[in-house]
Amino acid sequence: MAKYRCAVVIPTKNAMAFLPRVINKVLAQQTPWPYEIIAIDSGSLDGTKEYLRGLTQVRLIEITPQEFGHGKTRNLGIASADADLVAFLTHDAEPIDEYWLGSLVAALGQDPNIAGAFGRHVAYDSASPFTKRDLDLHFRGFLKQPLIVHRDLDPERYESDEGWRQFLHFYSDNNSIMRRSVWEKFPYPDVEFAEDQLWAQSIIKAGYSKAYAPNAVVFHSHDYTFTEQLRRAFDESRNFRKYFGYKLSPRPLHAMATMARFTIEAFQQEVDISFGSVTFGHRLQRAAHRAALVAGHCLGANYERLPLSILNSLSLDQRLFKA
Repeated sequence: MAKYRCAVVIPTKNAMAFLPRVINKVLAQQTPWPYEIIAIDSGSLDGTKEYLRGLTQVRLIEITPQEFGHGKTRNLGIASADADLVAFLTHDAEPIDEYWLGSLVAALGQDPNIAGAFGRHVAYDSASPFTKRDLDLHFRGFLKQPLIVHRDLDPERYESDEGWRQFLHFYSDNNSIMRRSVWEKFPYPDVEFAEDQLWAQSIIKAGYSKAYAPNAVVFHSHDYTFTEQLRRAFDESRNFRKYFGYKLSPRPLHAMATMARFTIEAFQQEVDISFGSVTFGHRLQRAAHRAALVAGHCLGANYERLPLSILNSLSLDQRLFKA
């Protein structure tokens, strides 16, 4: 029998801007059962490794940067864990309170057929009002559907509705938990991107359920530059095209019309004051981000038509096109 009820696995890389707060929050979790913390560092140069080596409560696994993979590094974490349930955080996802881990475990405890669960993200206080609003709307949308979903919830819709299938396999291992027993049958795929959603797709196809845990909340957000947003959107769209067959923005003319519409919306859109005061700078940033998002999605959906040199310059993960 496993020593621990649960393990928390955190991949790290040059994480000192966030990691101490994240670790302190994980150490402060209030649970009636023991849990372990495993950090897997892939060649940090900013003191992350040294910080983790000094923590007796954290088990550190060190790998080289070349050994890192979003799926295979998490597989290493699960394989190393002495626990029945394994939760995941990224090094910049900070639990909002001391009940985060208990809420994730409780989500799995609702039904033994639930293979995995993911929690809610809220933006850091420093994030722009638009980022705060977008995250709030995104995760609020999951409350409009059953918190536990599976393929047979609506079999006909599952077969005919691509958008419904996308909803069923949405999953975020920035803040998640899975059963080790299911992982032994369905490990994470060793892919460049979307390993979490591919895993969720596989368990949904196999007849397992997936849960949303709205009370398991982390701070996690990014205010990307134009270039960062463009490259991230390109990788996202390219990999959704490759692995799921979705074209997020296939036609250039349609993409240009969408960018124009989003630019107008950025300067007209009302944002609830609870997300902060919106300045002209915020609106300029919003317009640029939305344009970058659509452009990246369009380029990614048509990546097979682009020269290798362009692919290499667009991708955040240069390993995608090295072969």
